[in-house]
Amino acid sequence: MLEKEKFNNFSIKIGNLLKKFGISPNMWTFFALVFALVSAFFIINQKFFVASLFFFLSALADFFDGSVARATNKTTLFGAYFDTIIDRYVEAIILFSFLFLPLPSIFFESKVWIFLALFGGLMTTYAKAAAKEKDILEKELPTNVFGRAVRTFLLFFAIFFSSFSLVYTTYVILLLSLVSNFTALERISRILKKSKFRDARS
Repeated sequence: MLEKEKFNNFSIKIGNLLKKFGISPNMWTFFALVFALVSAFFIINQKFFVASLFFFLSALADFFDGSVARATNKTTLFGAYFDTIIDRYVEAIILFSFLFLPLPSIFFESKVWIFLALFGGLMTTYAKAAAKEKDILEKELPTNVFGRAVRTFLLFFAIFFSSFSLVYTTYVILLLSLVSNFTALERISRILKKSKFRDARS
């Protein structure tokens, strides 16, 4: 809890600096998508260092949208929803771009690991969305051990390590697929326990 407070305070300080530029939180979210598209373009053309730079900018823009929203008291349901949707698009765009690379097979074809990484990320989000739709969740779930920040770091390393060897890329995507699906299953497990508890009370 203390770490979260420190992060929020740091985020607000960054937001106070950025709000001088007059860029709205939703525009920062949109920039995250644009930078991801540019990064994907360079991945497909195997310009991995430049691609990693633009993905880093995408991650920064994603961080800045929340910072500016908190600093300007412009946190809205629309903004939160828009941010979540763009997050999924960013992950999907980057993972899709890896399909154009001659990645080596490790246990399975690289396409399998790319699909599992994408599926795990989507299920992590959908598990919570479905629980809210069914009125299972009364409050937000605690952050997972492997949250989105970890998955973002892994995507960055997958791009950056491609500059040295595509074997490294496949290994990082393999790790990302395991992390993503572990996170999804762990979240589903917690939600199922909550649903049983609520059924028992009623």
